[in-house]
Amino acid sequence: MQEKNPDLFSNPVKARLVLEDESVFEGVSFGYEGSTTGEVVFNTGMTGYIESLTDPSYKGQILTFTYPLIGNYGVPEKKKDNYGLIEIFESENIHVKGVVVADYSYEYSHWNAVKSLADWLKEEKIPAITGIDTRALTKKLRDKGVMMGKIIIGDEDLKIAKRVNPEVVKEVSIKEVVKYGNFKKNIALIDCGVKTNIIRCILERGFSVIRVPYDYNPLDLKEDFSGVLISNGPGNPKDIPQTIENIKKIMEKEIPTFGICLGNQIMALAAGADSYKLKYGHRSQNQPARKTETERCYITSQNHGYAVDPKTLPSDWEDWFVNVNDGTNEGIRHKRLPFRSIQFHPESNPGSKDTEFLFDWFLKEAK
Repeated sequence: MQEKNPDLFSNPVKARLVLEDESVFEGVSFGYEGSTTGEVVFNTGMTGYIESLTDPSYKGQILTFTYPLIGNYGVPEKKKDNYGLIEIFESENIHVKGVVVADYSYEYSHWNAVKSLADWLKEEKIPAITGIDTRALTKKLRDKGVMMGKIIIGDEDLKIAKRVNPEVVKEVSIKEVVKYGNFKKNIALIDCGVKTNIIRCILERGFSVIRVPYDYNPLDLKEDFSGVLISNGPGNPKDIPQTIENIKKIMEKEIPTFGICLGNQIMALAAGADSYKLKYGHRSQNQPARKTETERCYITSQNHGYAVDPKTLPSDWEDWFVNVNDGTNEGIRHKRLPFRSIQFHPESNPGSKDTEFLFDWFLKEAK
């Protein structure tokens, strides 16, 4: 067990969270002592702060954890698996702009922890605030919708950004083509901010992964591939029109294609449908998604602020999954061709693995 950090515990540094509606929440800093600005969102999961903080889909956002106690199991050492992929962490670094919690645990205890959450945030220069009423903050965001805000440490101040940088996908996407595995069949993965476990789920099923930048057309690859996977990622799908155009070309050739999260919205736009911004998004590990033709409901892990408008789908497309809480779209599929996508995360990390079988459907089509 770690001993209490005397600087954090005995000599707290004042911090404030200020929203664009001028609401102010006062607390103390437990991360990097610098100010930041971003879109303030909330996640209702009880665990999984390591996976969430390293999820590229949070790029440009200040993440509020609604579960009151955060940091109690510390942060593990970064290790690689047999595929050379990092374990536990969903990418190599933290992507959020800031962290907001009600009660930061100044002591941590876990068998594989090597450092505190506070130390990790300081290393990655991520501001964090604790001691605020996250319930009141979450209720405000649910009532008014997510809004831009800033964390102010000490006397430093910043202007609140007007919106998340439209180039966030470019910032989190890989810059050059990389291949994982050495299997007979390849899957082309369009990296819009892919989580590591998505790659792992493909490799574990006996397919190599050719990871390409978000604006790269897989048809330009020298190696053959039998399917295309469009990954998760941050921001508005309409900010990456080149990716949408590339998927149109892929579907024209009737290549099996599977989209996850942002990939669901990209596929819908490529098909001719529309997308829109949700009031406060879905960010948790317990979102109920109902499969339309069976009435079977799955508990899913989600992290997105945009959704597909199913009313705009062309006649040869249909709803595949629907969110039981609010009736929003959770997936689409083509009625005849091997094109499907989902708004949730079948690879979990964190969260339920109830829908990991969807990778099996995709790879069966890709054989």
